[in-house]
Amino acid sequence: MNKFDREYDVVIVGSGGAALAAALGAHDAGLSAVMIESSAKWGGNSNKSGGGMWLPNNPLMRQEGAGDSREEALTYLAATAKNEYRATSPARQEAFVDGVEDWVTTCQKYGIKLVRARDYADYYPELPGGKIGRALEMYPIGLKPLGSWRKSMASAAALPIMTDDVWLLSRAFVTVSGFKRGVQLVLRTLRGLLTGKGILGGIGVAFTGSLLRAAVVNGSAELLLETPMTDLIIENDRVVGVKATHKGTDVTIRARKGVILGSGGFDGNREKRKALQGIEGALSGVLTNLGLPIEIAERHGAALELMEDAWWGASVISANPGVEDPSFLVGERAMPYSIIVDDQGKRFANEAESYIDIGHHMLEHNITGRWWMIADKRHRRYLRNYLLVPGVKKILTAQGHYAEADTIEELATKIGIEPNALRETVDRFNGFAKTGIDGDFGRGNSAYDRYYSDPGVRPNPNLGPLEKAPFDAVELVIGDLGTKGGVLTDEHARALREDGSVIEGLYAAGNCSASVMGHTYPGPGSTLGPATVFGLIAARHIAQNG
Repeated sequence: MNKFDREYDVVIVGSGGAALAAALGAHDAGLSAVMIESSAKWGGNSNKSGGGMWLPNNPLMRQEGAGDSREEALTYLAATAKNEYRATSPARQEAFVDGVEDWVTTCQKYGIKLVRARDYADYYPELPGGKIGRALEMYPIGLKPLGSWRKSMASAAALPIMTDDVWLLSRAFVTVSGFKRGVQLVLRTLRGLLTGKGILGGIGVAFTGSLLRAAVVNGSAELLLETPMTDLIIENDRVVGVKATHKGTDVTIRARKGVILGSGGFDGNREKRKALQGIEGALSGVLTNLGLPIEIAERHGAALELMEDAWWGASVISANPGVEDPSFLVGERAMPYSIIVDDQGKRFANEAESYIDIGHHMLEHNITGRWWMIADKRHRRYLRNYLLVPGVKKILTAQGHYAEADTIEELATKIGIEPNALRETVDRFNGFAKTGIDGDFGRGNSAYDRYYSDPGVRPNPNLGPLEKAPFDAVELVIGDLGTKGGVLTDEHARALREDGSVIEGLYAAGNCSASVMGHTYPGPGSTLGPATVFGLIAARHIAQNG
């Protein structure tokens, strides 16, 4: 028998959304729990995220009369995520949808204020079961109640911004509603300071901060930083604990009821990504996600799935030398007066489509080439975040990632594209903009496309001709919000072997597990939604069966 340095009912690996949800579930069930985080910062990718959770048929929708149902949610998942993988089985999709209510009511039980992103559409709202307003998020919180934990958050950025602020703020200088939302954001910030709550944190900071406050600060769960897991401990064919190093010292931690892997994927493991995905990636998450928990689970017999995929998206490379933190593009791609072209000057996709789709199209189109967002001067009024920091344009220009010119032909020459080819593409697109119909890729046809748009541009709010100089080009790279492959689990979040048998005592949720969403991204928060729901499901199953 093994000797242990510490003992808990549940040992949770990681400190992001899945891990925090599992910790809250363990606390709610009266179980002792510890989260072990490999880095000196907690919160992981979840802390740096947009903070939204895609939670179909959630209680807030029903309370507000928004109209959704279990059947519609499952119909939509079958049409988007499909059932072509073991990770996307009907049983797992049903478990996710059926677990939404427990997750929402558990958050509310511990004082977490949830709000709906009422205007945010599913990413394929025209498909059967598609809806608008299924995403939930935590309301901005004061960071003072986090105490010393605030200093060790993965991202220290604090601004009380919310999901539905983003699309309106992008139009702050072109619409009354956008300007009003900007004023509301300023007032929200001042309110936090004047009421003594301190600086308010929104999106990912509110998400992880709210959960940590409930599970750790006010709850019974513990969190150990700088404590990477090095192995699982097995007794009688059951996982009973973990080996780890705590600030450089070897420790063994017993899990009387179960171990939950709630860590990130293998985002920062360049060698593995090159081998499995063909590229190293330009990750917008944390570099310390190296995939060791996945490797350890596989070594002990766990089956893996979807390792070839990630939560892809077009990004702009960082202008800070030696700092890898690309700007992940969401709404900028969809706004009028811009297009995305390849190194031949040709469009290849609907620029307004979901980020995972544009990422997949970049991968499929030309993995060794270059991609550029081309825009006229009117596109600048939509607050292009990657160019807001002083000096960024100068640095990107010197690096060859940005250019400006008075004509399309001159711009093409500066970025290495044949001038006539880019002129032909721009002229064709300008024709579509004037008719309001994108005859090549259908940009603006979907309600999701139009979420990020300018309603003052007609006849299509996503299209606008590139006619006003100066024109500019910024180079895009294939980025991601994390990998989406990992340990295969069942509807109870239990780790499975290749033959489908259960590895007793081992559970997984979040980006270290194979996503129930398969190769797609059904709606805003399709990473955090399942991560939290399956994190709670794991804790519930351990409490009932561990």
